[in-house]
Amino acid sequence: MLYKKEDLISYECDGYTMYKGMPRAVVFVKDTEEVSDVVRCLTKEEIPYIARGAGTGLSGGATPLGGEVLISLVKMKRMLRLDLENRKAVVEPGYINLKLTQSISDKGAHCLKYGVTTNHILGLEIVLPSGEIVEIGEGGVPDQPGYDLLGLLTGSEGTLGIVTKVTVKVLKNPEGKKTALAYFDDIDDASQAVSDIIAAGIIPAALEMMDEIAIEGVESAAYPVGHPRDIAGFLLIEVDGIAAGIDDQIEEILAVCKQNNVREVKVAKDEAERSLWWANRKMGFGAMGAMSPDCLVQDGVIPRTRLPEVLAKITEISRKYDLRIANIFHAGDGNLHPLILFDASVPGESERASKAGSECLKVCADVGGSITGEHGVGIEKSAEMRFIFTDEEIAAQTNIRNVFNPEDLLNPGKLFPQPGRCVEVTRRDHEEMHLVP
Repeated sequence: MLYKKEDLISYECDGYTMYKGMPRAVVFVKDTEEVSDVVRCLTKEEIPYIARGAGTGLSGGATPLGGEVLISLVKMKRMLRLDLENRKAVVEPGYINLKLTQSISDKGAHCLKYGVTTNHILGLEIVLPSGEIVEIGEGGVPDQPGYDLLGLLTGSEGTLGIVTKVTVKVLKNPEGKKTALAYFDDIDDASQAVSDIIAAGIIPAALEMMDEIAIEGVESAAYPVGHPRDIAGFLLIEVDGIAAGIDDQIEEILAVCKQNNVREVKVAKDEAERSLWWANRKMGFGAMGAMSPDCLVQDGVIPRTRLPEVLAKITEISRKYDLRIANIFHAGDGNLHPLILFDASVPGESERASKAGSECLKVCADVGGSITGEHGVGIEKSAEMRFIFTDEEIAAQTNIRNVFNPEDLLNPGKLFPQPGRCVEVTRRDHEEMHLVP
């Protein structure tokens, strides 16, 4: 257990660094029974607590707001069972997805390739705030009758229970794959190409887009690939499946790009080039450090057809707040990641970045989208839940939380705003909680 201030500083936030708070202590647990024992003890003493994994969350879900005890799950890192015949695995929460993929790739399978997280979870073991240990989705059978408790718990930001075991799908490795790059002089053309690819009935394994500011960042980082610096953006497209059909899919995609005024298209000549392209793309968020001391990563979702309109409005927001905004996103499913560049040491810039981020999410909501596609809602975006839910809808959801977490000791203050309060009031409440911007 950690309790000295110098040891606790590392736990004052997760990957969302705009707000910070000091935990009362950090307790390391090694199995489900220890989690249950710690929860029972804290509940008895009415001490609030938070479950924390690796601290890689991007929404402040694991950030302590009022001196909570952190229950660290990093030592729970075992694969408990691998069932390739039935394509599932049971792992502890500290056993990261990449490790699972690498550990079974030589057996011809890998995990969590398509869809969002909730589509790939078959079962959970959780510890309730009472300390009771329960299993949801026993046997790992998909689409069980009754309420979708798996979906509810997966999206709960750790406010309903602490997950101690996860049963996940294991998917077969595709027989073949090919990757292409398409460079565009106009971001509207790139956006239209995305819609046209999907409209043509082609569903790529990945369809990513980066704009010129993001390209500037990745070309200055560890894996430059020689992207032209004068383009408006590029698409990184990967198709996979039965090897015999891969070339035809790529040719169709290239044809669609050419119909949309693409400057240049190319297909990776080998696995080394493909890996370099993907390493460059995956450096996107980290590469912003080469351009700015601080970066706020947003996460909204929009209908693909509204992409040109939304990107134009994000450009307006950038000008309004005098802050550069890079755009990296999963274009195929309309999941945007505006990266707002700022310097926290300059008075007022953190506040401007926060307001710019909120306005980006409002734009997404206004076109029929959502305020998050994959990062979730913790401290960040809790106020913006009002963009997509009414007071009555928020009250209904908090009533569900009260069933699982009646004393509100488990991860309090996350996910939902207070009923009747606006975005700015909720943000001021954060500041009054002694958070460190």
